[in-house]
Order: sequence, then structure tokens, then C-alpha cells
Amino acid sequence: MKKTKICMDDVEWRITINALNQLRTKLIDESRYHDAVDDILLKVIRAPVKK
Repeated sequence: MKKTKICMDDVEWRITINALNQLRTKLIDESRYHDAVDDILLKVIRAPVKK
């Protein structure tokens, strides 16, 4: 699997987290599989911060 690095500022990071969380909530409400979104959400949250 190829790894890709992206640089985001605080606003972009928050928008990404919010969008993934909304998708996760929608999938849960529809009783659909959401484990993949959970994994991606955790990866984004735990990503190292470059200062």
C-alpha cells in the first residue's frame, strides 16, 4: 500500500474531521458498515503534527 502525506492547516483539519464524523453518523443511522470510516478518522486524528 502506498502512503501519501498531505499538509493541512487547522481549518482544513477540522473540516476533514467534521466531514468524516458526519459520514460515520450517517452510516450508523442507516445501519450500514462504518468500520472503514472509523479507521480513517482515527488515522487523521492521530496523525503527527508538523510545527
